[in-house]
Amino acid sequence: MADSIIVQSKVKEAIKGLELRTDSNVVDALNAKVHEMLKAAAARAKQNGRGTLRPYDL
Repeated sequence: MADSIIVQSKVKEAIKGLELRTDSNVVDALNAKVHEMLKAAAARAKQNGRGTLRPYDL
């Protein structure tokens, strides 16, 4: 698993705000998804000849 780049307590707080409980694997799954999104966005930026990741790359 890649290093966590999300704040676990904030994720749990947001889910609680949706009136749900958090499964123990949700944070790891979300972290993996964010890493995948960032890799794909970086590839898109590079394909377009940019060295800056922009919101529309996501």
